Amino acid sequence: MKITNIISFVLLIFIPISFIAKWYDWGELAVFISSAIAIIPLSLWLSTATEKVAIVTGPSLGGLVNAVFGNATVLIITLVALREGLVDIVKASITGSILSDLLLFLGAGMLSGGIRYKELEFQPMLARVNGTSMMLAACAIALPTMVIYTSNVVDALAITNLSIIVASVLTMVYGLTLLFSLKTHSYLYDVGIADEDNELFDSKESKWSYLKLWLPVLLVSTIAVAFESELFVDVVDVSTKGLGLTPLFTGVILLPLISDIPGMVTVIRLALKNKMDLTVSVAMGDSLLISLFVAPCLVLVGQLMGQNMDLNFNPFEVIALAIAVTVSNLISFSGRSNWLDGILLLSTYIILGVAFYYHPA
Repeated sequence: MKITNIISFVLLIFIPISFIAKWYDWGELAVFISSAIAIIPLSLWLSTATEKVAIVTGPSLGGLVNAVFGNATVLIITLVALREGLVDIVKASITGSILSDLLLFLGAGMLSGGIRYKELEFQPMLARVNGTSMMLAACAIALPTMVIYTSNVVDALAITNLSIIVASVLTMVYGLTLLFSLKTHSYLYDVGIADEDNELFDSKESKWSYLKLWLPVLLVSTIAVAFESELFVDVVDVSTKGLGLTPLFTGVILLPLISDIPGMVTVIRLALKNKMDLTVSVAMGDSLLISLFVAPCLVLVGQLMGQNMDLNFNPFEVIALAIAVTVSNLISFSGRSNWLDGILLLSTYIILGVAFYYHPA
């Protein structure tokens, strides 16, 4: 049994502990810590089930499964937080997920793979397509903030309408990127996929038996994440303030570290097998999913909930996004990487994380 599976089984004990802590009123901090730890194994199982089901269902339907469940943990947490009116934390978590994908995940993959192999290669076209799309998304997300800070007076309704329009366009762009990657230019994304499929399937099992195993896991883990997210969000504001953490740092650094651990495990596992095409695809693809699908969905759903959710981010978040996109593109566009590139990406993430910790917002 893999070490990650053992860890995920052991950490499941925190699910009942979190509910006991809530039921017997052990305090907000106990509920916060236990529910946060409980989310980690659940997100691992959810990510694994998503990966298995997506491969069985094929590229087209699998792409839709990945779009819906690929970042289900962070989407569920942010939806619960949005319902509770924690808009600042929701916005910060969008920024944090993108930063962790482009800097932490990609950096960890390049570092771990670079330690085992002298130099790693991947398709530069894949990196350029994803990088260009990410640049568009970052610019679009920054637009409402730029409008506010370059104008004397801006009507709040105008910012809301601008955010809705931008969110709608980004959602459309994400649909077109799926069409590009799964249909018209799928050959750019085929490298390494076949080998990974062979590793995930037992030749004696049919696809149907595989689905019967993993669909229930997908359903149960999604429901469990939703319940744990309720516990977590109920106490996150009070607990983090008690720990001296700002909503900005909580959303940008803490929430992604809790919800995105499966992505970290995946990129390291792939990089150690010298599957850098898949490593880059997973890391940059997740950032696109957040910026082109999750963020627009949160804006549109927030309007339906009556919450003031728009794309007016903290200016420092916009600067951090620009830094992350620029650095990751400069390093990945060549189609080659080594352990030093990984160190540079991780160092950028650490520096930004420290800056967010000391930011007074």
